[in-house]
Amino acid sequence: MAEQERNNAPQPELSDLLRIRREKLAELQSAGEDPFRQTRFDWDATSQQIKDNFDAMEGKPVKVVGRLMSKRGMGKVSFCDLQDKDGRIQLYARQDEMDEEVYKKFKKFDIGDIVGVDGEVFRTQRGEMSVRAKDITLLSKSLLPLPEKFHGLQDKELRYRQRYVDLIMNPEVKRNFIIRSRFIKFLRDYLDNMGYIEVETPVLNTIAGGAAARPFVTHHNTLDLDMYMRIATELPLKRLIVGGMDRVYEVGRIFRNEGMDPKHNPEFTTVEMYQAYTDFHGMMDIAEGVLSGAAKEILGTYQVEWLGEQIDLTPGWRRMTMVEAVKEYVGIDFGAISDDTEAVAAAKAKGVELAEAAEKTWGNALYACFDQRVEEKLIQPTFITMYPVEVSPLTKRSPADPRLTERFELFICHSELANAYSELNDPIDQRHRFEKQVEQRERGDDETEMMDEDFLNALGYGMPPTGGMGMGIDRAVMLLTGADSIRDVLLFPTMKPLD
Repeated sequence: MAEQERNNAPQPELSDLLRIRREKLAELQSAGEDPFRQTRFDWDATSQQIKDNFDAMEGKPVKVVGRLMSKRGMGKVSFCDLQDKDGRIQLYARQDEMDEEVYKKFKKFDIGDIVGVDGEVFRTQRGEMSVRAKDITLLSKSLLPLPEKFHGLQDKELRYRQRYVDLIMNPEVKRNFIIRSRFIKFLRDYLDNMGYIEVETPVLNTIAGGAAARPFVTHHNTLDLDMYMRIATELPLKRLIVGGMDRVYEVGRIFRNEGMDPKHNPEFTTVEMYQAYTDFHGMMDIAEGVLSGAAKEILGTYQVEWLGEQIDLTPGWRRMTMVEAVKEYVGIDFGAISDDTEAVAAAKAKGVELAEAAEKTWGNALYACFDQRVEEKLIQPTFITMYPVEVSPLTKRSPADPRLTERFELFICHSELANAYSELNDPIDQRHRFEKQVEQRERGDDETEMMDEDFLNALGYGMPPTGGMGMGIDRAVMLLTGADSIRDVLLFPTMKPLD
């Protein structure tokens, strides 16, 4: 009843609240107590450390810091919730246990203010682990009021735009970003222990290459030259393989001037890795080891829930060719078809149409069947291998069937998690494929590869047999956290400006 009355009570206008807080700041500043002149506070415990070690710390002095999230009590006794990086703990402040002037100043503090507290660990009569305040220092004044406590910050768009308020009011969202940090650390440790070297390659390039995507274009004033923000790190990393750095990887930001949806953001983070003297099967082992190992270490289980599905990440994931997948899920045996016209007709008979710009070939018909009818059905971890050469311009052809390439994509819950190849190292074949991509670009497909003469020159010096893989960090974190939108695993997702 009391809570309902508080909800229904008239609330001061925001402008009045701002004015009151500014006046409090001015009062402090005129008294020579400007909180913004505070430079440090030497704390020695967090809320969680106190709770975890309460028996040993009870009755001991402690210094804590954090943000005031609530204030309650009357007159000479106050209770507050202090929120720090680990969680919340109750503060107990009593006038006759503190300097009277300090207590009076504390009574004027606002919810949202950041304070440092000297006190003692104790348990209240109700049994709540708390800090009995002896001295409280205002370290920073909150001039904007936090969202109303009974409803918090619920609007998702506002939460993404003001992540700082989201983290204050909904501290549980921090879990996603802790898991993200731990996953990237696990990934780096995994690769480092395999003898990989982490490197950095240019973000600005004179050619957009390494993927089929539309780039962001910028201009270098000094050189008077248009440049492209990278859409992949593949071609620079493969140059390093040519140079004798046999195992390299890069964790970095990629930029693609494309649409936005729950699984895509214009800038995102990937890891790309290349290993000499192995093939795409070696990359499969790494993908499975990284994701299953991270789940076990970070979550303590191979069982995760994502996009409404129960996913089993126990090692031993299914591996099947694209021809096998289309035969199983669509009912067309492309292995028994050799003619392009027959393949396109078989796809059309199942209601699968090729893209207007795509050549009417066996490979494009196979891929269209997979893309339109199979991908959405792959829930449990599945490696789809042996992609048509038409959609794999940087991949080595299969010795068994030159229409196919030694490539795989990893699908979990009908989402692509990784893409890998036995890398093409024949400079003559690579040039021919680049030329085909250039022809498609001239026909209006601006998401195809550009000719990269320097990369062809590098291949001319000889690149060993190499396995390469790219894995989306954001989507992997979505899997581990159960997030249904990429915005929930990006601290600052791209947002359309407000009018």
